[in-house]
Amino acid sequence: MTNEELWQIVLNEVELAVSRANFITWFKNTSINRTAPGVATICVPNGFTKEWLENKYHKLIMRAIRTNCPEIRSVDYVISTLPQPFIVEKQKEPESVFPEEQLEFQEFSIDTETNLNPRYVFDTFIVGSFNELAYAAAQSVVKNIASLYNPLFIYGGVGLGKTHLLQAIGNAIKQSNTNLQVHYATSERFTNDLIAAIQSHEPQRFKDRYRRFDVLIIDDIQFIAGKTRTQEEFFHTFNTLYENNKQVIFSSDRPPKSIPDLEERLRSRFEAGLIADISQPDYETRLAILQTKLASKKHEFPVEILEYIASVVEKNIRELEGALNIVSARAHILHKMPDMEEVKTLIAQIISKPKWIITASKIIKEVCLFYDINERHLFERSRRREIVKPRQIAMYLLREDFRGSFPYIGQKFGGRDHTTAIHAYEKIAKNIKVDKKLMDEILLLRDRIYEN
Repeated sequence: MTNEELWQIVLNEVELAVSRANFITWFKNTSINRTAPGVATICVPNGFTKEWLENKYHKLIMRAIRTNCPEIRSVDYVISTLPQPFIVEKQKEPESVFPEEQLEFQEFSIDTETNLNPRYVFDTFIVGSFNELAYAAAQSVVKNIASLYNPLFIYGGVGLGKTHLLQAIGNAIKQSNTNLQVHYATSERFTNDLIAAIQSHEPQRFKDRYRRFDVLIIDDIQFIAGKTRTQEEFFHTFNTLYENNKQVIFSSDRPPKSIPDLEERLRSRFEAGLIADISQPDYETRLAILQTKLASKKHEFPVEILEYIASVVEKNIRELEGALNIVSARAHILHKMPDMEEVKTLIAQIISKPKWIITASKIIKEVCLFYDINERHLFERSRRREIVKPRQIAMYLLREDFRGSFPYIGQKFGGRDHTTAIHAYEKIAKNIKVDKKLMDEILLLRDRIYEN
């Protein structure tokens, strides 16, 4: 396997684990060299990227490299003086099953004014029962800016298309109203800009910048929770835009009521407009997404491979696309389509959950972090609703995922009788069938629990 082929496979796997924006920001213009036995050298364009990859993504990179090239034992990061393409052009090769393929890592012409990616448009957004309300709301906002749903708050789990939908709104508004100032930013970017303004003693320039937009789109708003200064500034920014009849759009991994450490005045403003959720796509929609992705690449896959991927990759759209990319990359490298057994082996790398490492303590810890409560309160005899609900959910997960016995669960929670654990399990199991919000919360909890 050449350096370029190895790095392409690593990029495919990394993309599954990080947001699209972070992937583009930190992995563009990178490459790999193997200059010494057992050592891989990652070439990066600047010192900032080098520091970020070393501190933030080293474990992820190392795991992906060793999975595909076990003989590599360590990774170094160096600043390359030569510009590195995001995907290296290959020399002429023998005829491949994908002779025209360029594995999709070379574009990314982000608009510097709006911060929008032109790839994210409504035409490439697959609509199904799992996201039709959010899609309809997005279309309405484009046609009725700041007059119908303001703010628009879209929430859902990781990799379900929130960023795509938000940026599609921005691109559609910009296309039909070229005079409007549209801006997309993550809450992390908003916070970093605020910190930079404070450090440079230019807070007014920050205020002027974010309050001049006609449409402000903030992704992953849940990350401002607990950041007092950021929430303060965002509150005033939101008020200024809203009072001047400007459109504000948010996304989050949960509804406003479930965001811990969020100021009540912000929560009430988030809830003042329309709240629309995106859930997990059903099998038919997942298959349609795969077919659409292939059509855009002008590729053909055997139907049974697409059906297999759609049936086993259920979690989110990002994993679905990642699975397709991994199979596509393998076919491109080997110049032939892998058979079903090879496909199953490839897909198993991204869908297997190491449930065997999950402990009761980890489940309890994540439940407490999610609902922002102290662990000791979970074991007390308190009947307060804000304690009872997390306790019952923890008992449910200990039974459902950890496979703990009811007596064990009762003992774990302050020596309670096993009937208490049975009641908690049955109540949550019943409620998630009718309470969409509760189901979403448990799905998010599981994402956190099974995170590596």
